[in-house]
Amino acid sequence: MSDITVKLGELFCGPGGIAVGATLTKINGFKIEHTWATDYHSDTCDTYRKNIFPNNPEKVVCHDIRSLNMDVLGKISEVDALAFGFPCNDFSLVGEQKGVEGEFGPLYTYCVKAINRFKPKWFLAENVGGLRSSNNGKAFDSILNEFRDCGYTLYPHLYKFEKYGVPQARHRIIIIGIRHDLEIEFKVPASTGITKTAKSALANIPKGATNQVMTKQSRIVVERLMNIEPGQNAFNADLPEHLKLNVKGAKISQIYKRLDPDRPAYTVTGSGGGGTHMYHWKEPRALTNRERARLQTFPDDFEFCGSKESVRRQIGMAVPADGIRQIFEALLMSFAGVSYPSEEPSFGILRYDPEYKLAEGEKLKLVEEVAIYEKEIS
Repeated sequence: MSDITVKLGELFCGPGGIAVGATLTKINGFKIEHTWATDYHSDTCDTYRKNIFPNNPEKVVCHDIRSLNMDVLGKISEVDALAFGFPCNDFSLVGEQKGVEGEFGPLYTYCVKAINRFKPKWFLAENVGGLRSSNNGKAFDSILNEFRDCGYTLYPHLYKFEKYGVPQARHRIIIIGIRHDLEIEFKVPASTGITKTAKSALANIPKGATNQVMTKQSRIVVERLMNIEPGQNAFNADLPEHLKLNVKGAKISQIYKRLDPDRPAYTVTGSGGGGTHMYHWKEPRALTNRERARLQTFPDDFEFCGSKESVRRQIGMAVPADGIRQIFEALLMSFAGVSYPSEEPSFGILRYDPEYKLAEGEKLKLVEEVAIYEKEIS
């Protein structure tokens, strides 16, 4: 029997974390084939072309989605499935949480537009854990309503990727949508129970690996780091007075925080000034982009394009490839009718019903409060 190929289109594709996860997924006669992708950031698009579509660069449409005609993507290929990590800036717990009222918040509506245009058998949507609490929970409820109204049963879950063998405490809400007429049930894949440490993740990086440029540290940063123990940051370490930071108000836990080699890393981010670059547990220096990519489970032969800061941004905005692979495998097994270890979705199942919408003020119950998330990633 020949393989069944699932044609996947990707919006807000980033550098390719979801794409790598899809490429590694092949199970029970199914495989996922990327047909096109779109993003607006030129370096990000170049990275995606280089690694995912080296022979078909035209399949990456580099364009602001707000003025993109979806038929341009349809002319490249119709698709069976969609994936999108819609921008999270306005939903992140670190920030003002403007939600759907912010500059980036409304961009999810273009995912709704794509779902209605392509009517895929399934879709995968990704965003930060803070999506749940943004706009007092109204943003999340509104987004779920709009996705479901497209004709899909939804399986939203707060994935803690360090529980899936990703060497990083990265918590993301993943919404799986299955077209209601297919009568396919998706189950959240059970966490693996495998813990990968920062030390194991960063071991044996090959000589000559790309994106391995070291950051030049100033004398005072080196001295400060030498006085910070693994797992500590600039605020809970016992620093001499001249090395302390003159900061009033909030004391962000990731500032000059050194990795604990025996635990998964804290969350890789894509931006920020001094003290936010992630720091080695032994050497007094920031991590290289290749090391950050390792924490995001990108393979060593995956080459990022652009300046060092542009690459840092791309890596921080990406989805852990190996974590998303496990979700894709669960999806394909669901369609193949194969059982697998599973757990209850954090937010329950939202079945398609054209007569039902969440009432004003009604909220979905979260099994594990998002407030815990903020504490754990620190």
